[in-house]
Amino acid sequence: MKELVEVIAKALVDYPDQVTVTETETDKSIVVELRVAQSDMGKVIGKQGRIAKAIRSVVKAAASKSEKKVIVDIMQ
Repeated sequence: MKELVEVIAKALVDYPDQVTVTETETDKSIVVELRVAQSDMGKVIGKQGRIAKAIRSVVKAAASKSEKKVIVDIMQ
């Protein structure tokens, strides 16, 4: 999941070198934290959160075979 979020985020932002993705796994869930440059936050979130919602939908679809819930957090 980490690589998928990283590829999507780097394609969207102006400063792909500042994109960092960390993945934390527990028994029932996987938390993916995405950090981008302050000026790129709007590009990753999108109008009314549409791009963020789309990223979460793609990750959820990719994780459907695993039995763990995947949470994508966009951090500053």
